[in-house]
Amino acid sequence: MPATASRLSVFTESVIRGTTRLANQHGAINLAQGFPDFDPPEELLAALERATRGPHHQYAVTWGAPRFREALARKIQRFTGLPIDPDQNLVVTCGSTEAMMVAMMTACNPGDKVIIFSPFYENYAADAILSGAEPIYVPLRPPGFGFDSEELARAFAQKPKAIVVCNPSNPTGKVFTRDELMEILRLAEEHDAFVITDEPYEHIVFAPHEHVYFAALPGAFERTITCNSLSKTYSITGWRLGYVQAAPAVIAQARKVHDFLTVGAAAPLQEAAIAGLELPDSYYAGLRDLYTEKRDLFLGLLRQTGLPFTEPQGAYYVMLDISSLGFATDTEASAWLIRDIGVAGVAGSSFFREPVNHLIRFHFAKNAATLQAAGERLLRLH
Repeated sequence: MPATASRLSVFTESVIRGTTRLANQHGAINLAQGFPDFDPPEELLAALERATRGPHHQYAVTWGAPRFREALARKIQRFTGLPIDPDQNLVVTCGSTEAMMVAMMTACNPGDKVIIFSPFYENYAADAILSGAEPIYVPLRPPGFGFDSEELARAFAQKPKAIVVCNPSNPTGKVFTRDELMEILRLAEEHDAFVITDEPYEHIVFAPHEHVYFAALPGAFERTITCNSLSKTYSITGWRLGYVQAAPAVIAQARKVHDFLTVGAAAPLQEAAIAGLELPDSYYAGLRDLYTEKRDLFLGLLRQTGLPFTEPQGAYYVMLDISSLGFATDTEASAWLIRDIGVAGVAGSSFFREPVNHLIRFHFAKNAATLQAAGERLLRLH
């Protein structure tokens, strides 16, 4: 048998999805893989039912059904102030997972370097490697998970083709400030690099923090490749609807990559999702309130365990410090939590380039009853 590609030996299968399988095997409450256990807005459910009876069962336009792109452009413009052309600035993808792969392959040649902040969502390094690029890791320093400007400048001095910025951040829940983003933009301009942003948690930000759209910063649009999805905003992770947003010259190339990766996202789901994109501003205010309540409930339960954690500024993840539990590694602790406590969380080492083995990532995108049950089980850690 011939050997498989050597690049596959330098990263593992998704730790998050592996943890979900172990949780299912042991009947644990799954706070590992970030998907809700509650329904999408009723408007989307009704629209989905209508879409199944409509003429939407064959291929849509490869880079996105026109009606969906038009609604998406209106929604983006409403929140960013950017004049988005649905025919020139968007490619609809199968979730932000494909969007990131499209962005990486559009920006990078084999041998290019890509800056990735650590900790990072596990796909970023894998996507860079699959694109033939070399990751350069820059640490985000706890407890606030900010970056050191000199460290970032040294990374840019290596002449990377791009930097990846997840904002709000998975797994830390950090929300980058405008000043931090302007510093990234300054260095990207100085070294002529793309900024690839991943922003699926744009509407899940906790006061007093505010989300700043990188592409809307002065002079940023031409070098920004925005990856995003509808998954988190509308609680439809299984619909796999995402998009790449960029300048026309970039989108023209991204369409090629997308076409040969997946051809296109599901046509009936694009039609149904228009109802979500047309929801009023009050929906997004309500979403923020909903997740603020979930965060406060879950963090209150974690405080009763006596274990330290960093309070998230956005997204729906929290990193719990399990140093005092006495495990040699976080992977051992994660497996024990699943088997003996009945709650699944992701070993934090899967998000770090550095040797970090004392953190477990939990998510709180669950019903209050689910979070309460998980918290009661975790109280056994006290």
